[in-house]
Amino acid sequence: MADPRAALAVLVNAFERHLEACSQRRGEDDPSVLAAYDDLADAFEAYDDALLDAFGEMTPFDVVSEPDEDDDAGLEDDGDADGRYLGLDDEEFDEDDLDESDDEGDDEADEDDLDDDADDDDPDDDRSPR
Repeated sequence: MADPRAALAVLVNAFERHLEACSQRRGEDDPSVLAAYDDLADAFEAYDDALLDAFGEMTPFDVVSEPDEDDDAGLEDDGDADGRYLGLDDEEFDEDDLDESDDEGDDEADEDDLDDDADDDDPDDDRSPR
């Protein structure tokens, strides 16, 4: 069983090395930044595993690796040329689903709100401040 405190120290060092490599980056594919990135991902996974083994807990983070070109075959792309997510396409979005979820259970709540508003205007209401 790995010690979570030791794994955390390795993770903090990996963050520091990554920051240093990024601050001295020499081009878009700088090998020192890429190596620091990989080391950081490995250190994070080791820490997360040590935390799970020792305490049954996990961090709320996941390491995301870039998929291979072959892995994307046949998958629909929801991003632009930069790979940013742009949301659902028009044919993927169904307004009827939205309307159904908004309407469910709201009728009774709307009627209750109207009843409450009518009670506020009642001059014989003894609950009004004096």
